[in-house]
Amino acid sequence: MSHFFGDDLLLYSKEAASVYAEIRSLPIIDYHCHLDICKIASHASFSDIGELWLSGDHYKWRAMRMCGIDEKYITGDAPYKEKFLRYAKIMPLLAGNPLYYWTHMELSQIFGIHLPLCDENAERIYEKANEKLKSMTVSSLLEKFDVEYIATTDDPIDDLALHGRYGNTLVCPTFRPDKLYAFDDEYLGALGRAAGITLSTLDDLLFAIQNRLDFFVSRGCRISDHGFERFPKHYASKEEAVSLFARRHSLSPEEKDALFGFLLVWLAKEYAKRGMLMQLHFSVIRNQNPAMFEKVGPDTGFDLIGEEQSVKDAVRFFAEIRDEERPETVLYTLNDTNLPALACITGAFRKVRMGAAWWFNDTVEGIRKNLSVIAEYSALGTNLGMLTDSRSFSSYVRFDFFRRLLANDLGELIKKGEYDLPSAVYTAKRICYGNIKDILT
Repeated sequence: MSHFFGDDLLLYSKEAASVYAEIRSLPIIDYHCHLDICKIASHASFSDIGELWLSGDHYKWRAMRMCGIDEKYITGDAPYKEKFLRYAKIMPLLAGNPLYYWTHMELSQIFGIHLPLCDENAERIYEKANEKLKSMTVSSLLEKFDVEYIATTDDPIDDLALHGRYGNTLVCPTFRPDKLYAFDDEYLGALGRAAGITLSTLDDLLFAIQNRLDFFVSRGCRISDHGFERFPKHYASKEEAVSLFARRHSLSPEEKDALFGFLLVWLAKEYAKRGMLMQLHFSVIRNQNPAMFEKVGPDTGFDLIGEEQSVKDAVRFFAEIRDEERPETVLYTLNDTNLPALACITGAFRKVRMGAAWWFNDTVEGIRKNLSVIAEYSALGTNLGMLTDSRSFSSYVRFDFFRRLLANDLGELIKKGEYDLPSAVYTAKRICYGNIKDILT
């Protein structure tokens, strides 16, 4: 019987352990996250483990709601100790949930605590963890996990003044233009001011976006990101887009979709010109509890899995762009029902890959499914590996979580005589570090 969260966690053969030994200490490139650049720049510390874990983690908030914890102890004004104790109380109910893995991996790897978190152990764990936190900062966590690169998520109007190198970690911005697609005059005015122009026409908008893209690139940006429910069904020509933008306040849903389609294709080509990676996150519906959205706002645990993506619509987007005009592109679906069909797109269009198991799929079985489908329908060795997609500085254990699962999958193939150890190690190193490193350098 294995020890509770011992060294062999998620590794079920000596072959898996051999692969894992070669990748466990690789540096971390976190190419998609929501970490607070201000906390990195200020070398922030933490008042207690309740703040570290529960100040902005909607994964934990959602779990606490599912287990009946009052909102006062989630997003409310209760002291962090009280929030921690409530979180500890629900932990035994989360068998198999990724939070159970991540929580105990963080306790073990960050705090040296090897006890199961529960009501009985909560006070003892709280005191021991807080004693460790007295000498811990954001900087020390980044150093501990050997975080080489962080790509934060940034709006085109952001000033990016704080991005740069902090110790051994390079922190670069990501261009995330989602707010553009609402065509809101207040936001467009702010974008125009950031670009130094008065924005009134489509050409003004395109100029402003190019201006901000060039500024982002000058600050080290190599990555863009887009989040939407579905790919466009319509694509306006440039001439049509000029007319649509001029009357943007009275567009039908189909016309707004066509203008979105024009901009998405245009942006893809601009990214390619600048050698940028384009990330596309889709099949998500956001803020689905109106009363709680009004009470606690966005990014608080009320986003859900949307309908499966139309493969025809996804294909249509890639067909709009010639191979030489297409940037390196990564696809992430929150609804993995038709993951094989989406993975097949990578064989029809150059420079397209499937991304990591995203969000609700970032589980033991979700990662296994993602890796298996990519292996069978695409090319596993071209995958870009793990990212945190997190607001928590303790979430870097998720890289170890992924590496163990990857090593176990490859180890199983070796054990069955269907793969060899040197190839497995080479592939695992490419996935966990080499592929994304090559794109960013």
